[in-house]
Amino acid sequence: MRILLINPPHLSIGSRLPGEHLPPLGLLSIGGPLMDKGHEVRLLDAEFGPMEFGDIVAETLKYDPSFVLLGHSGSTSAQPVISEITRLIRQENQSIKIVIGGVFPTYHWQEILETESQIDCIVCGEGEETIVNLVEAIENKSPLELVKGIAIRSDGTVLKTSPSPYIKDLNAHRVGWELMENYNYTYWGKRKAVVIQFSRGCPHSCSYCGQSLFWGKWRHRDPQLLADEIEMLHKKYGVEVINFADENPAADQKEWKKFLEALIQKDLKLILVGSIRADSIVRDVGHLHLYKKAGFERFLLGIENYDEVVLEKIKKDGSIAKDKEAIRLLRQHIILSMATYVVGFGEETARDFYTSLKQLLLYDPDQIQLLYVTPHKWTPYFEEIKDKQIIQPDQRRWDYKHQVLAMENLKPWAVILFVKLIELIMQARPRALKRLFFHKDAKLRAAMRWYTNIGRRVWFHELFQFFFKARHQTKDIKLSEFWK
Repeated sequence: MRILLINPPHLSIGSRLPGEHLPPLGLLSIGGPLMDKGHEVRLLDAEFGPMEFGDIVAETLKYDPSFVLLGHSGSTSAQPVISEITRLIRQENQSIKIVIGGVFPTYHWQEILETESQIDCIVCGEGEETIVNLVEAIENKSPLELVKGIAIRSDGTVLKTSPSPYIKDLNAHRVGWELMENYNYTYWGKRKAVVIQFSRGCPHSCSYCGQSLFWGKWRHRDPQLLADEIEMLHKKYGVEVINFADENPAADQKEWKKFLEALIQKDLKLILVGSIRADSIVRDVGHLHLYKKAGFERFLLGIENYDEVVLEKIKKDGSIAKDKEAIRLLRQHIILSMATYVVGFGEETARDFYTSLKQLLLYDPDQIQLLYVTPHKWTPYFEEIKDKQIIQPDQRRWDYKHQVLAMENLKPWAVILFVKLIELIMQARPRALKRLFFHKDAKLRAAMRWYTNIGRRVWFHELFQFFFKARHQTKDIKLSEFWK
């Protein structure tokens, strides 16, 4: 079967201004198993450009596939774009089977299939095994009701089949890296880069995060096999930067250490970046030198909030003391720290923003990223705030970088000004500027300059978009009503 994987263009500001792109790991992950079953597979990455919808349709018709598969890591904000593209494809071709997947479709399968007639099927959950079974069933004209892990229409009724079991062995299915050969994927200052996973899932159950629900039990790749794969990517494709997509790669201290040691043995001179929990850094104080030796240059730390009451409310399982210590330890081992701070968990006042700034200054991270609460319907947090008002009716902007929820104490314009002021102070404070220009590690100086240049452009762009381009909700509408 001829299969086209489409990575749709995204409106998130982070994926637009830098002019750099990372490969769509999710689509490559289903591409590998499909090719191994003998199917002809091609990737159309519409993020490059980004491509106009008409051009995407034209390329699709030119390839003339039997199946079109779409998915995006920014699942909630990407869904309206996916819906529009698939409608246009269906208008031009009635026979192509259109299948979508991702976190948002997994949980919103019923409303999507009831309102988007052009979409034939939804893959719910992990896709490597499910998509192969689905394509095989359609090819053999077998009953789709017998395929686990999908949502379909049957006799005019929308239904979801029995769940597909979680993939126990993450080494059983290969990533179709060859699909990215037509694209110049770069990151970290125009260096060839890929996204990779050591693990899936998270043993923690933060109420605002759906990762533990979507991925289920935490599982990891074989440390040596992943190190071998990274070596292949470096030598065959010239990859210099590895961006880890893991939610919690170091959950198993022993296995994570094995991976670091296996990669160090390769002596590949790579740049590694990723996310990690502060408590993992504090726990691994005895072998943090292995992190640096393996190639890690930056970790994103989900600080989320400074208030212990809020952290307990959202079940973060973190603490101010560990957050501060993790940043100190990373700096001691010459690894950059990026602290993410989420606005909107409480009913902030002007004084709360001032207190947040003081706390962030005490943390003293190398870089800062402020985000807004984005309430996904499938998370426990949604139930807690479903009666709140929303100000952002455009689902395409539900991407953590745009305000979604209204605040009782502050107008949206005041919130964004406080956020932008905090970002300005944090990145322009004397300590930050000293590191930017005089850090003892030349590679980290270059990395900070790269990030600062991007951040400056994004900073002005977001203010311009908010005050002159954005459309905000004027009518009172509750979060729960929005999803109806």
